[in-house]
Amino acid sequence: MAINRAQLVQELEPGLNALFGLEYSRYENEHTEIFDTENSDRAFEEEVMLSGFGEAPVKGEGAAVSYDYAQETFTARYSHETVALAFALTEEAIEDNLYDSISARYTKALARSMSQTKQVKAANVLNNGFSTSFPGGDGKPLMTTDHPTLTAGDQANEPSTAADLNETSLENAMIDISAFKDERGLKTNVQARKLIVPPALQFVADRLINTPNRVGTSDNDINALRNMSMLPDGYVVNHFLTDTDAFFIKTDAPNGLKHFVRSPMSTGMEGDFETGNMRYKARERYSFGFSDWRGIYGSPGA
Repeated sequence: MAINRAQLVQELEPGLNALFGLEYSRYENEHTEIFDTENSDRAFEEEVMLSGFGEAPVKGEGAAVSYDYAQETFTARYSHETVALAFALTEEAIEDNLYDSISARYTKALARSMSQTKQVKAANVLNNGFSTSFPGGDGKPLMTTDHPTLTAGDQANEPSTAADLNETSLENAMIDISAFKDERGLKTNVQARKLIVPPALQFVADRLINTPNRVGTSDNDINALRNMSMLPDGYVVNHFLTDTDAFFIKTDAPNGLKHFVRSPMSTGMEGDFETGNMRYKARERYSFGFSDWRGIYGSPGA
């Protein structure tokens, strides 16, 4: 249905002082703080987790060397979605509008809608990260206490007891991340890089990371997290996280959280010969997801 003069009555009459409601600033590209972006030229992308070898055994004198095996363990799939939105304006509405270009105004609104949709879809990887309804390649949610491995047993990238963001929970998260192992039980040198929080936790995050001394104590102890540069990239606020007490830590594990661009944003416009309506469309294809769960650590809050 095209936007017609009946929906724009005030814009057809003189004496209007201002049009408002479409000029808000927007939270843009917050997904780049969480996801590594790659291009895609396929309908979907798959990434396969490989196992290496276990620890080398002692070889007895004169004995044969031991052989180990390697294999694929699980596959993560990224299925691209097509996101598109359009609007149309009647010929009469364009002709009779007395103020600024009506098409320019609503194409800005279209861009704003497309931008926010992308941010919501990106944040939903974390918003749904504790739900069994959204499993990854290993059959488990992004954050869980029982990620299966080939021979290293179950591993966790969330605390065994859900905790709110504070000094203790953040320090325990650093310890848990340092204990990550690969599929065969070898220790991985995965380091925490960045704390990701919703707006409700931004003040807590700032105090925990940037205060020279310990927060909330009368002691003169140093802030060990800050002193040891445990989160070298600091913290970021994501305004599209829905849980006000959940927090996440991005690590430097390769092939963690990913954003694939199949078709970048494109826009188009065309006129309809019979009606005279002008139609405007925006479209892009992309996917958000994760391959290696070691790329993130999270707590849903207490």
